[in-house]
Parts: sequence; C-alpha cells; structure tokens
Amino acid sequence: MTVLVGYVPTPEGEAALRAGVAEARIRGETLLVMNTSRGDSYVDRGLAERKDLAHVRRDLTGQGVDFDIRQVIGGRDAAEEIVELAESPEISLVVIGLRHRSAVGKLLLGSSAQRILLDSPCPVLAVKADS
Repeated sequence: MTVLVGYVPTPEGEAALRAGVAEARIRGETLLVMNTSRGDSYVDRGLAERKDLAHVRRDLTGQGVDFDIRQVIGGRDAAEEIVELAESPEISLVVIGLRHRSAVGKLLLGSSAQRILLDSPCPVLAVKADS
C-alpha cells in the first residue's frame, strides 16, 4: 500500500510531506510524493523546481523512508491528477496541505483541496502549515 502526498514547495506542502512521512511509517507503507502543473502559465507557485525535488529526495533518503517522487507537467489540474491516482487500489491515504483562503477567494478561484476532499475514493488527511 502507498500514502500519496500532494506536494507543492510551500509551507503547506512541507506540512503535508511531514504528515505523509509520519503516516507511511505508522502504516508501514511506501510514500508517493506527487507534484503537478498544468504547464499553461509562466509562473506556477505549485510547480516544484529541480532544487525543490532534490531537497525532498535528500530529506526522505535521510529519514530512511521508502518513497517515490512523480511530477506531472502539462496535464490536468492538481486535484484531477491526485484524485485519479487515488483511485488506484494501492493508495491507502491522500495527504494534502491547506492554506487559509477568504470566502471570496474560494468563490472566485475554486478549491483544489475541497475537490480532493470530496472526490477522493480513499481517506484524505488535510494538514495546515505550522504557524
């Protein structure tokens, strides 16, 4: 079985990664770190650069965690990619980071986290970044 972490190079993404590591250890499972970008804009805050992924790789290797990292660029939005991957019978849990958004922000931009929470076929653990 596998714990899937939706990773972005932000404090929320780092919180999700820490929680994912803890869950993978508790469950005795592999960790799958997923980063996605639609690739349709010049600046994408959610896209992990090589240095970000190298940091994740070093950190997880140092912790002795069995892991894999996947990055999908040019596909669908993050929520769709994560929900589709969560449909695999090997995914036992999805871990995502949350950030505070105003009601207007949620209305205008939608919420990937909300879509993952509602559409994932397996349990979802949503964590906040440390204050």
